[in-house]
Amino acid sequence: MNCPICKKPTTEQYKPFCCKRCADLDLGRWFNGSYSVPVVEMDDEPEAEEPEPDQ
Repeated sequence: MNCPICKKPTTEQYKPFCCKRCADLDLGRWFNGSYSVPVVEMDDEPEAEEPEPDQ
C-alpha cells in the first residue's frame, strides 16, 4: 500500500500514510475544507408535528 499523499510505501506507525508530515497534511485538508463528504438532504418528507398538550 502506498501513501495517498506522496505515494511512498506506508509505515505501520502512520498507516495509511508514510510519515507524520503526510498524515498532518491530510488532516489539514479536512480542516480547511479541501475534502468534504457529500450530503443528500431529504426535504421531500413532511416534518413530524408534535401533539398539543391536553389542557
